[in-house]
Amino acid sequence: MSDALVILAGGTGDLGGRIAAALGRRGIAFRALVRPGTPASVRARLESAGGTVLPVAHDDVAALTRACAGGSCLVSAVNGLEPVIIGLQGRLLDAAVAAGVRHFIPSDYSLDFTRTRPGDNRNLDLRRSFMAHIDRVQAAGAAIRSTSVLNGAFADLLTGQAPLILHKRRRVLYWGSADQPLDFTTRDDVAEYVAEVSVDASAPRILRIAGSTVSPRQLAGIMTELSGERFGLWRAGGIGLLSVLIRIARGVTPRSEAVFPAWQGMQYLRDMASGRGRLQPLDNDRYGVRTWSTVRDVLR
Repeated sequence: MSDALVILAGGTGDLGGRIAAALGRRGIAFRALVRPGTPASVRARLESAGGTVLPVAHDDVAALTRACAGGSCLVSAVNGLEPVIIGLQGRLLDAAVAAGVRHFIPSDYSLDFTRTRPGDNRNLDLRRSFMAHIDRVQAAGAAIRSTSVLNGAFADLLTGQAPLILHKRRRVLYWGSADQPLDFTTRDDVAEYVAEVSVDASAPRILRIAGSTVSPRQLAGIMTELSGERFGLWRAGGIGLLSVLIRIARGVTPRSEAVFPAWQGMQYLRDMASGRGRLQPLDNDRYGVRTWSTVRDVLR
């Protein structure tokens, strides 16, 4: 581990900042690539985590290659649409290959898009396309491994952004079956795991983790226990109806570059509720048995 140098892209974001902190706690050296003009306060947070900060133009492959020099693994935590997931990550991959970096962790961090249907989820289609790009680069002879960390949905979203728990109605909303298992992992747990993967010389192509796997029915039970008030279930409809509503929502939504419009969240929920995005088998114990934050912990 003393020879490891992780190159971190996207460290100024929420998940990226948590990954930086997790690397620092383990004493893993890391170099955070930030855009020129990044505020000093943001750079200071990364430096306080124990890393070095290097401003570099993200559209300059030659500059990115120099920035990756000496790196053992490039961890991407960037987020966006095609210009970022395909464009920027493509340049990061090219730079890593040119600099001799041997391991690449793309910004996937999602449910299992390798088992979902192409065309059903815009954001996951971009990740599927980038995975295929990595495969082509490797097939062409590039000496770089890739590991995608898949974690279901971020459990943190259950406290507000994910419209599943209706506090005022004391209901858990669901589509399809109330007994469909849903995978959740906190951002902190994802960050801790990614830090371990970054120094794993034998990490496989895909690693699947989940801090909790709970059904809507179990989620209602957890809310009943925590609140002291009975939470029931509210079936909004079947998966087919959800698909119809997604098409309508997408059709009436003005075109924008938003990464997470309402219909995108609905697409993600459909992939969870249908069971197509389930994470199986789980690799939670690859780096030893540890305590994972559960849905109950988050909601408490």
